[in-house]
Amino acid sequence: MSYPPRPDAALVADGVSKRYRRRGPDVLDGCTFHVPAGVVCALVGPNGAGKSTLLELAAGVQRTDRGSLEAFGGQVWAGHPRVAHLAQHRPLFHRFTVAETLRLGARLNVGNWDAELATRVVDRGRFHKDDRIGDLSGGERTRIALALALGKRADLLLLDEPMADLDVLARQELMGLLMAHVADTGTTVVMSSHIISELADACDHLLLLDEGTTRLCGGIDELVAAHAVVTLPGGADRLAGHTVVEARPAGRGTSALIRTAGAPGDDWEVRPPSLEELVLAHLAAPGVPGLAFPPTPPSRLHVKETAA
Repeated sequence: MSYPPRPDAALVADGVSKRYRRRGPDVLDGCTFHVPAGVVCALVGPNGAGKSTLLELAAGVQRTDRGSLEAFGGQVWAGHPRVAHLAQHRPLFHRFTVAETLRLGARLNVGNWDAELATRVVDRGRFHKDDRIGDLSGGERTRIALALALGKRADLLLLDEPMADLDVLARQELMGLLMAHVADTGTTVVMSSHIISELADACDHLLLLDEGTTRLCGGIDELVAAHAVVTLPGGADRLAGHTVVEARPAGRGTSALIRTAGAPGDDWEVRPPSLEELVLAHLAAPGVPGLAFPPTPPSRLHVKETAA
């Protein structure tokens, strides 16, 4: 079964697989998802889940081994005019100066370059135009790389750990610039980070990867509403009939994160989960079927077989 095309999609993956060694494991394994246009999507998962590989495939830097990946209804390729990619390793020419790097960005994006925005992100007060990229700190190079990505004024921004090297004040400043840019242009953003609380404040969509495939995908509000944290007297046997993502003893009772189909017991305490609780519970429960909005064909959702 193939994933149905969506005209409103910024990025659609259908059964995408990728491996680096001929006999090694798949880094991505049948990954399927739909990211609507205009959202800010948090790309989350443990180390080795395939996040950076997925962003490189979406940017056309690498090719899939199997499956298809489309941006705005067409194939992806390196240099796609509607796609900008900020790679985790910040590929910049270390011998170039700051001024030369910005001029290169303008020449590579003729007719689509926002010099004013790129300059604001760089913040010329922090740099001399003749400062060489190789002499800058990791955080300063990140600022330059982010300026190149935003200056392109792409319709889809693929950001791999964009704030990882920045101090707290710089993170707040640049996240504010990014969100203002999104509000002004309607740009779609797919942004990976290990700091879930940071993503919860900025993102309205979630793509959770684990072991190279999709576990959760959809609007954060929808995904949260589809789950509940419940606390109840007695043991986990009282959760029969519910899809239990995670359960643990809580005093003389049980605390669990469940799917919200079915009515809770009269003596249950019920509250919505935080985004962090939702993500961590699903990562700790690989045997629970994945969930996607809009629905993904069941054959594409990850269910890892676990020992009884």
